[in-house]
Amino acid sequence: MNLAFFVRSAEINHCPCCEGPLIVAGSRRRVWYRHSGNKAKLIIRRLFCERCHKIHHELPDLLVPYKRYGTESIEQVLDDHLIDVPADESTLGRWREWFRNWGPYAVGCFNSIIRRFQLDLPVGSTSDPPRTVLQRIGRNGESFVGWLAKVVRPIVNVHLWVQTRSAFLSKQP
Repeated sequence: MNLAFFVRSAEINHCPCCEGPLIVAGSRRRVWYRHSGNKAKLIIRRLFCERCHKIHHELPDLLVPYKRYGTESIEQVLDDHLIDVPADESTLGRWREWFRNWGPYAVGCFNSIIRRFQLDLPVGSTSDPPRTVLQRIGRNGESFVGWLAKVVRPIVNVHLWVQTRSAFLSKQP
């Protein structure tokens, strides 16, 4: 049986670029590999900003933009808790490499968000003593499910997410 799940936020949505009103402009299918290894289809709403005319997709917290696997699976790999992650070794390696490259960018984004919105969040600055990226984003060793979604969501919502390269592209010398 091929079920599709409709994703719809209960929140009032505003454009992450200009804070303008968003209206539903359609939907699209999105593949999601669950933590169990089963594949599911999600129907993601496409939202159109009436002010800046950009299209946005409404992703649930269980997904990272441009990744097909759920945040729970990716978190386990990044935490080095390889219990039962339903992905091959090359995918796990790409996730680790992605986070090695993206993690410092995420810290910079958080510092920018803190300054922009005058928030008080536990993000380490670049002048702090050397710590891991996970420690600098406020994840100090305690194990809890959902930390990746808490990191990704604000970066996406202030329009600082950078599209990652495809796995099929070769590295440039």
